[in-house]
Amino acid sequence: MNQGILGKMGMDSKMALGYLGVLIFMMGDGLELGWLSSYLTDNGLTVQQSALLFSVYGFAVAIAAWLSGVLAEVLGPRKAMMIGVTLFVLGTFVFLTIGIPTMNLAVMIPTYSLRGLGYPLFAYSFLVWITYYAPSDKLGTAVGWFWVAFAGGLNVLGAYYSSFALPILGEMKTLWSALIFVALGATIAILLNKEDNSSQKKFKTKADALKYIAKGITIAFEKPKVGLGGIVRTINTAGAYGFVVFLPAYMMEIGFTRTEWLQIYGALWSSNVIFNLIWGIVGDKLGWRNTIMWFGGIGCAVFTAGLYYVPSVMGPNYVATTVVAICFGACLAAYVPLSALIPSLAPENKGAAMSILNLGAGLSQFIGPVIVGAFIASVDTVGIIWIFTGLYLFSSFLMIFVSLPKHDNEVHTADPVELKAAQ
Repeated sequence: MNQGILGKMGMDSKMALGYLGVLIFMMGDGLELGWLSSYLTDNGLTVQQSALLFSVYGFAVAIAAWLSGVLAEVLGPRKAMMIGVTLFVLGTFVFLTIGIPTMNLAVMIPTYSLRGLGYPLFAYSFLVWITYYAPSDKLGTAVGWFWVAFAGGLNVLGAYYSSFALPILGEMKTLWSALIFVALGATIAILLNKEDNSSQKKFKTKADALKYIAKGITIAFEKPKVGLGGIVRTINTAGAYGFVVFLPAYMMEIGFTRTEWLQIYGALWSSNVIFNLIWGIVGDKLGWRNTIMWFGGIGCAVFTAGLYYVPSVMGPNYVATTVVAICFGACLAAYVPLSALIPSLAPENKGAAMSILNLGAGLSQFIGPVIVGAFIASVDTVGIIWIFTGLYLFSSFLMIFVSLPKHDNEVHTADPVELKAAQ
């Protein structure tokens, strides 16, 4: 009965525990996102030092995101995920026992970055596992469920948990409690989730394995459409990571309270979590590329501009601005089918293709704030909004060239809608 229900929802019962494990793990990883920076600056770090810490962390995330795809192929997803958990636990332990108590950047930067290496290896290796396991006609839905679990844990449940835990436990004990979620999520996703041996690629020698790791870069040139997909993925969440740097100050200048802005921001990500699944299902029906191009690129461009102009024109109108934020979060999720489309462009090297996509996901966390830092002084808030609006339009344009094969012998890799067009 349960298997039938899960099947109708696009989630195979053998992978369901993996999704749950990712959700719980990401709660542990994301519980400090909304407050750690301010806590560190209140306890000895300058704003510049805090920014440096998070910038290096973002770079570590990008590197690990890239490695996750090829390591999942070389070692198998399960082992790659275990490496991620180990790095996360080690980094957290030293960061909390030595780094924060001493406020010594020489300790804090490498240990917090070790955490940054850990979570992509865990989460994105599971995403590679999904791309091998899920049938092609349900792949968009399957990756949609992944992003529901990922974003739901990282951006929603982790934040809500902190809002309740901080008054009771305090900052340090709340940070330590992350290890409980990480351990529980890892146990469920790695040990209890059913093994699928077909997801593992065997390499006879170390040289073969190293050659495949290199393919995690070269495939972007061998198959330019994969490289374009990586660029689109970078643009996808660059805006969202950039917004947190300057939008709160702008919203409060308009007249919103801090609480109202946090509620608007929470509505954005809650919408994103819901639509991660919806767009996965829509993509399987309407076409992966069509969904990304029209609802993702064009939609994000429209509502990025809306996040500036609606409160600018209407003032601190809570309802109207919240609606725009919800729409932006929904359109941000419309890029979800990329995780189905890109590996389908390289069916013989899905792990390498996913490495490019995961690299884009990691780079967005680094590039979004960099764009703000580089241009905010010269172009002000409205200029930054138009830079991100232009980038979203550019991503939609790039998707014109990311088409799937329609040949009869490649029909199993094709986008559902493009399949029909080819027949």
